[in-house]
Amino acid sequence: MNFDSTLYFITDSTGLSEEEFLSRVKSACEGGVTLIQIREKERSTREYISLTLKVREITKEYGIPLIVDDRVDVAMATDAEGVHVGQSDMPVFMAKKLLGQNKIVGATAKTVEQAKKAYNEGADYLGVGAIYPTTTKVKTVLTSVDTLCDIVKAVPIKVNAIGGLNKDNIGVLKGSGIDGICVVSAVMKSDDPEKAARELKQAFLSLKED
Repeated sequence: MNFDSTLYFITDSTGLSEEEFLSRVKSACEGGVTLIQIREKERSTREYISLTLKVREITKEYGIPLIVDDRVDVAMATDAEGVHVGQSDMPVFMAKKLLGQNKIVGATAKTVEQAKKAYNEGADYLGVGAIYPTTTKVKTVLTSVDTLCDIVKAVPIKVNAIGGLNKDNIGVLKGSGIDGICVVSAVMKSDDPEKAARELKQAFLSLKED
């Protein structure tokens, strides 16, 4: 499945009303994000499905693929475009088998070995990081830019950097050959998510052109 991972926006509903959360997602879409992942670590299955369906209405309006974090069942139930699995989640090949070849399966990789394994199992893209420490509620292990570059060279699928990235610090990724960046706080916690997304996207595209 063809998709653009230039600006991969990962949601975080922590501390937000549902209305404010959905408003921020819509603003991010207006700002030009190219791929969206809904990530809800604390919600029940029913709550996760309910919120995913509401986000799906927005992403369909803008023609942006929606990826569900961790939960293959939620992705299937909501007909999302794909799922993202971490090292402790369902193996890539199983997720691919359940979802089908026309869906996107992404994987987290922190080493070249993990990257090759995910690719061989059928992953469509990799999220590599954390490049910088993050403020999100996930365990982070820092990944060097050198390792990121090695992963890009090791696999022929899309590779995105993730972890504490914003428009002012992505210069460290110059020359890495990545396809895009994944951001959470830089957009989700911005006073103006639309503007933040637009500036981030432009900063990354400029970085790739240099």
